[in-house]
Amino acid sequence: MNHRKLLLFILFFTFYSGFSQSYKPIDTADYILRNDFLKIAKDKNNILIKGFKNRYQSKVVNKLEKYYNEFFAEFEKDVKNKDYTFKSDFDREIDAIIAELKKNNSQIPQNLKVLIAKDNMPNAYCMPDGTFIINMGLFNWLNNKDQVASVICHEIAHNILEHSLNLLVEQIQEDTNDKTTIENLKSVTVNKSSTAFEIFKNRVYKKGIEKRQQEVKADSLGYVLFKNSGFKKIEFLNALNNLKDFDSISPRELKVETYKMLFDVPNHPFKEKWMKSEDFSLYNYDFYKEKLDKDSLASHPEMSKRIEILQKNFKELTSSEAPLKPDANFENLQKIARMEILPNLFHSEDYGIAVYVSMQFLQDKEEEEYYKMWLGKLFDKIYLARKNYNLNRYLDRVEPTKQSKSYQQFLNFMWNLSIDDIKNIADFYNKKGTS
Repeated sequence: MNHRKLLLFILFFTFYSGFSQSYKPIDTADYILRNDFLKIAKDKNNILIKGFKNRYQSKVVNKLEKYYNEFFAEFEKDVKNKDYTFKSDFDREIDAIIAELKKNNSQIPQNLKVLIAKDNMPNAYCMPDGTFIINMGLFNWLNNKDQVASVICHEIAHNILEHSLNLLVEQIQEDTNDKTTIENLKSVTVNKSSTAFEIFKNRVYKKGIEKRQQEVKADSLGYVLFKNSGFKKIEFLNALNNLKDFDSISPRELKVETYKMLFDVPNHPFKEKWMKSEDFSLYNYDFYKEKLDKDSLASHPEMSKRIEILQKNFKELTSSEAPLKPDANFENLQKIARMEILPNLFHSEDYGIAVYVSMQFLQDKEEEEYYKMWLGKLFDKIYLARKNYNLNRYLDRVEPTKQSKSYQQFLNFMWNLSIDDIKNIADFYNKKGTS
């Protein structure tokens, strides 16, 4: 997960005062449901591999089998790590959307399975075995169930068009061709390294082009599936516009006053030296030049380009309409997704980012009791990490060219805290210190 992106994300929607008073984080520890799912998923994986034998040469089949088995082993670890929900309000909403989509779309797989991931990024994707993953964070950025249905349709289109499989088969074939090319390079005496790099560059650029083309095709077929199902057509475009906003939003800022408000605790007053920042102004960040063009590497076209293509191909999408208002059920899911931001970060052991997020919520005076409770839990983990000399596993180092100034200030603050400072803050927010 791209955690840096989350720093652009904290959170501009109307907050839900009082919701946390009775809120309990989602429990993903359902052993029976997880095991039942894995049995079905393993069988599905084996059936897929057997089907390859009727479509491809044995060398390709062997490599596909190796890849799919390795993929399943990693996926199994994630499932056992409780990264997905199996019995939540999100799952029930998704099941209802899938049932609606299947009514007028016979090409949708009958055994389609969607999992909700404990991930705050507004993202969804189709895995190689055809399992669909929807991140919980998507519910913080979409306005209604029609928009969620549009995202699902896009991912179903990837599956119907076998995009992941086609890319993988092509990669296997290109690996074979590249081996021959590299062998021939051994006899070259001039510019050998630059020639090899050009081969690599052309291949990754080509892959970027193919992935971007796949996204456009998935948009078109996804929209056809969507409009066949009775959902409001313009919501397909509204969903893309919402996600475009995510890509362009400016970082939120933590004020110095917020640090003083939260960390000037009884018997352990705030220290100005905690805010001292390292000076990177003399470092020449232009010294290293990129050899690869990042735009050519991108796997997705710009969101505005995708919207433009859809409007060109489907004239009914040229009009603009305000998004549908969410129904009561979807509003409840939005509330839950918001309350799960901290539990999700805690689950993935992103303790540093979670402190930063908690502070932003508290700066806005949102659900103060709830987020102060999380500060206590998080500083406990940071104290243990500092004590065990492995804090760098949970807290980023300052990288001025990649981070907002606000996040850099936060990281400097966290690294400036002594182990006693951390312990006192943890004790205070865990109600162990003097109140």
